[in-house]
Amino acid sequence: MATTLNEHIVTSYEDELTNLNTTVSEMGGMVEQAITEAARALLRLDHQQAQDVRLFDKKIDEMQQRINDAAVSIIARRQPMAADLRMVVTAIQVANDLERTGDMAKQLAKRALQIETLSLAPKFYNGVKHMKDLVAQQLQTALDAYLTRNSKAAIEVCSRDDEVDAIYNSLFRELLTYMMEDPRNITQCTHLLFCAKSLERV
Repeated sequence: MATTLNEHIVTSYEDELTNLNTTVSEMGGMVEQAITEAARALLRLDHQQAQDVRLFDKKIDEMQQRINDAAVSIIARRQPMAADLRMVVTAIQVANDLERTGDMAKQLAKRALQIETLSLAPKFYNGVKHMKDLVAQQLQTALDAYLTRNSKAAIEVCSRDDEVDAIYNSLFRELLTYMMEDPRNITQCTHLLFCAKSLERV
């Protein structure tokens, strides 16, 4: 009977750790969705979709709280050691990073709501779309690396950040050119600069 009870306790503990990782993965998927929809709202000037992204951020915040509560509960009840403790603490940190990433998507959506018309060259639209695609891919790869404990993939994510920075710098120069050519573009382009910065920060 004692052996069966111990096995049950171990299985229950492993289930809690698995569920914690699963919830982090779900939160990551929500953040990816928010980034994609915020960028789409900007490029289409879809104010309803931008508003939906802002409201969706509350669900991301709630997911972070669920992860924090579950992690603290595991620490308090199970008193994990070594690798298990590091995994639980890392889940809290990853959830915090994902919450901040969700905030960037919300900021992007808020800026989209401030823009009434976009009359820029196709190069800008293509640049933002390409930047969004790269950022979303980076986020997905980072999450996969975290969930599979793949350190090589994690290092590759870090090394590819320069690609995103290069696109941001290109968009930055292009928007400055628009502002210098016509002062009437200053307000619109300022919002767009902040949008590009939000994507770069992701």
